[in-house]
This record gives sequence, structure tokens and C-alpha cells, in this order.
Amino acid sequence: MRRLGLALALCVMPVLGHAQDRTQTLADIRAELGALAAEFNALKAELISSGAAASGAAGGDALQRMDAIEAELARLNARTEAVELKLNRVVADGTNRIGDLEYRLCEVTEGCDPANLGATPTLGDAGGGAAPALAASKVGTAPATGGAELAVAEQADFDRAKEVLGQGDFPGAAALFATYAQSYPGGPLVPEAHFLRGEALSKMGDTGNAARAYLDAFSAAPEGPFAPDALLKLGEGLGALGQVPEACVTLAEVGTRFPGSMAATQATVAMQGFKCQ
Repeated sequence: MRRLGLALALCVMPVLGHAQDRTQTLADIRAELGALAAEFNALKAELISSGAAASGAAGGDALQRMDAIEAELARLNARTEAVELKLNRVVADGTNRIGDLEYRLCEVTEGCDPANLGATPTLGDAGGGAAPALAASKVGTAPATGGAELAVAEQADFDRAKEVLGQGDFPGAAALFATYAQSYPGGPLVPEAHFLRGEALSKMGDTGNAARAYLDAFSAAPEGPFAPDALLKLGEGLGALGQVPEACVTLAEVGTRFPGSMAATQATVAMQGFKCQ
């Protein structure tokens, strides 16, 4: 496995984070181009059948201009298809690389069986439909930070997990945050839930699973408020697990993606401790 795999995955994360929205946008553009081309061809046929092109009523070079427009429409459609294919390749490659990292973390984590990891969710996927428990619990909604809407039970479950963490019950908090992330996929508090699960696992000395939790936090929101610290702690965790080359790549990425942040400063110190080149 190539040691630069994580770095490449992180570098494409800004694209992957919005992959679903961009794919939808490309599909919309292609549909609009198709509709425009159909209308254009109908207009061109009407111009020819009416004799306007031959009589010069539409301008002597009307057909030439229409041919040029038609060629440009064809070029735009081809370009749209090329961008869509490239985006799909980036998403597939990034998903595979994150899956490789999850597998390696599992290998060095006590009690983790790689055979039970399952398939890595496609990057950019919002997480699919709500779990049955979530659908049944939406009695009302409560505002979340930034204006997002949360189910009442969702906010209560998150607050309960934070309360347990504050009481020092780290195993209980880790379990509650894991359940929360599974019950409310794609929710606005999921990145924080993953991060706090990592904090709880770190307090327990479970470095391998903590690193996976930090990876989940970063993957869920690569530009979110918890992304810098999640990436920093992921790098530190990899180093503690003996995967120093991967740790150095990850820690260097903190400064690249979040220059001037406290996490970037801490990453530089950590790199010195690991003697990164």
C-alpha cells in the first residue's frame, strides 16, 4: 500500500465533500443542454422549411451562425460528460483510499476484525435515508447551530452523550456517540459526534479506534469547524500506532489545509517529535 495514499485522499477531499451536489448539477446542465439543442433544431428546421434562409429574410449567413451555435452546443455537452466522468473517478479513488486507511487502522487496533468493516460509504453521499428509529422519533424539531433543523430526539440524544462524557464515563460516552452517528446519518452534529467519540476513546487508551473516529469526523465535514483538530489528532494517532510515514503526511496536510490555525502549529510540533522529513 502506498504511503502517500492518505495525502492524495485528503487533497481531493474538497471535491469529494460536494460530490453529490456537483453530480446533480452536472445532470441538470446536461438535461438543459439537451432541451436547448432540441429547441434549436426545431427552430433551424422551421427556418429552412419556411424558406426564410433561402430568401435572405433571416440574414444571408443565418444558417452559418446556426451551424456554429449547434457546434458549440455539442462541444459543451461533450465537456459536461468529460467533467462528470472525471468527478466519478475522483470519488471512486478517494473512497478506495479512505477504505484502505480504515483497514490499516483496524489491523493495528485490538479487537477489530477487518472482515467486519463492511463497505466504505461513497464519499459525498449524505448517508441515505433516515434510520427507522429516527423516522419514528421526529415528533418536532429544534434549531441547531447555523440554522439547521434537528429532530427533538436528535438534540436530546447528543446532549445526553455530551453529559456522559463530561461525567467521565468514557466507554458510555463513546457508545452513545457511536449510536448517535448511526441513528442520524448526515445530521449537522455528526462530525462533532465522531470527534467527541474519538476524545472518549483516547481517554480510554484505545488509540486505534480513536484514530478511526477522528478520520470519520474529518471525512464527514472536511471544511467544518472540527476538521483541523480531527486531522491533527488522526496524525498523532497514526504516529502513536507506529505508522510514522503516514502520520507525517497527515500532519503536513494540517498546515496545508488550515494555515495559521492552532492545529497547524500543533501539527508542526508533532512532526518534529516524529522526526518527519
